[in-house]
Amino acid sequence: MNRFVMKCGGSTLAALPDAFFQDLRELQESGIQPVIVHGGGPAINETLGKLGIESRFLNGLRVTDEATLDVVEMVLAGRINKEIVRKLQQNGAVSIGLSGTDGRLIEAQPVANADEVGLVGDVTGVNAELIEGIVALGYLPVIAPIGIDASGQRYNINADTAAGAVASYLGVDTMIVVTDVPGIMRTVNGEKVVLPQVTFADIEEMIASGEIYGGMIPKVRAAMSCLHGNVREVLIVDGSAPRVLSRAVREGGIGTRILRG
Repeated sequence: MNRFVMKCGGSTLAALPDAFFQDLRELQESGIQPVIVHGGGPAINETLGKLGIESRFLNGLRVTDEATLDVVEMVLAGRINKEIVRKLQQNGAVSIGLSGTDGRLIEAQPVANADEVGLVGDVTGVNAELIEGIVALGYLPVIAPIGIDASGQRYNINADTAAGAVASYLGVDTMIVVTDVPGIMRTVNGEKVVLPQVTFADIEEMIASGEIYGGMIPKVRAAMSCLHGNVREVLIVDGSAPRVLSRAVREGGIGTRILRG
């Protein structure tokens, strides 16, 4: 694997130790090219709250009008994106922050239920050439999931959807989802163990039986939503584990791989 796309929430990334970012730098220096797509839901909620704008969700999508979209763009493409870039550069990784509107990086159209959720987009194209060019210059791209259409209309894109699309258009087989859990766990003989590999059917079965519950359900469903197009598998790993990305890329045997079938 000489490149990979990594998806991470903004709050998860902010909590990760410097060692995580040093690991990214070492991978970059060794010729393995990371591309980061990030979210930032909690920070968006916090800023909307301070501005007196209500946060509303429908089936996991943020209901987005123009005022909400202004905040989403300000927080994701501004604060969170630049925090990640600064953290990478403090640890020696050369990086550049972009939003999906830069160079029409993420092209989008309204989701099917736009009448209910507003300015939320589905990805229709990714400017893979731009990402390749940035990587060729020696920079690590950090991408905020804002989309744009031909008329210049912006869209709020779910970060998992955006990451899966970026990976697919780059021709990457494996997406790495960095979270705060070591993977999907199952209780065996009274002990919790990480499942090395699961399929969609396994996951639905474990949700139905209650083995996957609470906050783990949205994390797993989010990882599943990264499996679009050419992406064959999603790997869920705990970002605080030592050398987690190097181990995931070079050695395997860490986290949980989610396969379509």
